Amino acid sequence: MFQTLRSAVLACVILPFISISAQAEALQSQANALFGTLPNTMPGAENDSPAMIALGEKLYMDKRLSVNDSQSCNSCHNVIDTGPGVDNTQFSPGAIAGQFGGRNAPTVWNAGFQLAQFWDGREADLKAQAKGPILNPAEMAMPSEQVVVAKIAAITEYQVAFKAAFNVENAITYDNLAHAIAAFERTLITKDRFDDYMRGNKTALTQQEKDGLQAFINTGCTACHSGPALGGQVYQKLGLVKPYENQNDQGRFDLTHKPTDKMVFKVPMLRDVARTAPYFHDGKVETLEEAVKLMAALQLGRELDDKSIADIVAFLKSMNHDSSL
Repeated sequence: MFQTLRSAVLACVILPFISISAQAEALQSQANALFGTLPNTMPGAENDSPAMIALGEKLYMDKRLSVNDSQSCNSCHNVIDTGPGVDNTQFSPGAIAGQFGGRNAPTVWNAGFQLAQFWDGREADLKAQAKGPILNPAEMAMPSEQVVVAKIAAITEYQVAFKAAFNVENAITYDNLAHAIAAFERTLITKDRFDDYMRGNKTALTQQEKDGLQAFINTGCTACHSGPALGGQVYQKLGLVKPYENQNDQGRFDLTHKPTDKMVFKVPMLRDVARTAPYFHDGKVETLEEAVKLMAALQLGRELDDKSIADIVAFLKSMNHDSSL
């Protein structure tokens, strides 16, 4: 009888821990199936040489790519000292005073993992994307590709750097310039504790962050925010269940003119999202808490309580870039 009682007591003590352990294992497995870890390299990086990457970084930081030498790619997509890849403003100011971009600047970190570039997906890859802002009147405002090439070709250090990167005569072309910038951008891959967790480190996340991960999954956020970058792989209507308040920007509709594309945008990546406020294409949402609450209501028709919102935000912050990892 004593042995039976002892076994019963041990079962009461041990079984809950086994259950908790099983739940933890299940959450880790679920996360790996839904997201996976970020790859170490981006698509296309296999063709990038060190000389090409170094040239691209120099061009990315060079304000001489703007009409009045006032603005670089980094001005709107700051990565200096592991900056967040954005300028944390609603709309970015252009090189010409009084000119502003029409949409919130997306992060350049992990950008090459997406299915396309820009909020409306109008460019297929990083190279095509790099060509746009330099010539955009509301951004760097250079008048033409030819003017850009002539300006860069007159700089001795670029004459040497382009030839080293591309190993051809007359290497300074607009296409090669964009190619080099894209090569540098392909090195911008975040590192975070969430990947450590999915690789098996059970202590990489706090309990609240794990609760947030579970809430993120249970709420249905993964319908759009899945894959290694937690987004960037599909287009979706903003206001799927409830209409978004600001209807001025119609998203992909302005590009395709298809009625089904009204208010459709590329789903943002959520890696490093806590560092990239303000949020949404129009930069109208100032905090991550507000963004989580709004997205649940607009896209899923769900009203989240304060605890769920706080837990999900804590989980999202576990994906903050940490260069020391």
